[in-house]
Amino acid sequence: MNDILDELQWRGLVAQTTDESALREALADGPITVYCGFDPTAPSLHFGNLVQLVVLRHLQRAGHRVIALVGGSTGLIGDPRPTSERILKTKEQTAEWVAGIQRQIEPFLAFDGDNPATMVNNLDWTDGISALDFLRDYGKHFRVNQMIKKDAVAARLNSEQGISYTEFSYQILQALDFLELYRRYGCTLQTGGNDQWGNLTAGVDLIGRAEGGGAHCFTTPLITDEAGNKFGKSEGNAVWLSADMTSPYAFYQYWINVEDASVVKLLKVFTDLGPDEIAELERQVAEEPFRRAAQKRLAAEATTLVHGADATAAVQAASEALFGKGDLRSVDERTLLDATAELPGGAVTPGMSATDLLVAVGLADSRNSARRTIADGGASLNGVRIADAEAPLAEADLLHGQVAIVRRGRKNLAAGRLA
Repeated sequence: MNDILDELQWRGLVAQTTDESALREALADGPITVYCGFDPTAPSLHFGNLVQLVVLRHLQRAGHRVIALVGGSTGLIGDPRPTSERILKTKEQTAEWVAGIQRQIEPFLAFDGDNPATMVNNLDWTDGISALDFLRDYGKHFRVNQMIKKDAVAARLNSEQGISYTEFSYQILQALDFLELYRRYGCTLQTGGNDQWGNLTAGVDLIGRAEGGGAHCFTTPLITDEAGNKFGKSEGNAVWLSADMTSPYAFYQYWINVEDASVVKLLKVFTDLGPDEIAELERQVAEEPFRRAAQKRLAAEATTLVHGADATAAVQAASEALFGKGDLRSVDERTLLDATAELPGGAVTPGMSATDLLVAVGLADSRNSARRTIADGGASLNGVRIADAEAPLAEADLLHGQVAIVRRGRKNLAAGRLA
């Protein structure tokens, strides 16, 4: 696909556009300058932000100039949520999160070479604007009757809590960003999630009113499963891009567990695989779903994109070793602890018998049951079959001095953790 907009549409990365034919022409006549904003509402970016990073990555590879904006000022205000007012963070905490998110963005884009990306912080141009200048130079271009039609604002206006002027003014700040980037860099395209449509079009309108210039925007769709549930949530928690908040192992497992009905859609969004490769994986999903080839490819590609090839290799080795297809002792400490963090188990001490070990980690409900399992050859310790029910647990059996992996049968795993 020579047309970048065609590719983005094929990958399911375009939901709404201001004027598709005009945007297509601008992209074809390019290069143009495009930006996406990331607000520091948490110490890490998450699954939803990854969609936007992928879009910027595709546009840069197609030869367009990309700007990643981290909202040092908009992060102090907060985009209004449909449900309730945000709790404002301190300036110091926001600045710390801005720096962390900038570091997270850097690996996704090329900041050197012939077409380097640009990183900006909107606090640089908003910090010095007085309240009077804000109202006179920017506020005069906005009409309240249009502002209250934005989905999140309308929802809050109809709620008991209402909306503060602080959050109500957010869309002016975001529009101001687009205008400033238009003036500084000739930026004429903004991208964002579908829930940002109102904020994006406000920027397009402001450029037209303040400068008489033309600009574009498009949004990406909300990524959902077949039941309409939002992807990026794992047992009620967001899937973060920070390894400290969602470990590479947990990140990999999240993708491995994607349902068959959604995996092809996610392959298009989160990998660089082309139509032929994805068609082959789609065939395998239909004809050999038990192999989970598409999920494995998706997990490998997405984990490599976010955490790097070394992290992917480590979590794959740990996954294999946990189920007896590799050497658990070769798995590094952090990956092993991440891989076993969600396993059931219990406290163990060196010297306890294998019988007591099975009971302690919850794989047997009595010592007699544990002995029978061992006698039948159905128990293993760190991938090695347990032959003696009274064999003591050695200190060396605690991998990295902390955890022993116990299995009953083929699929029942537990972790013995040093008491």
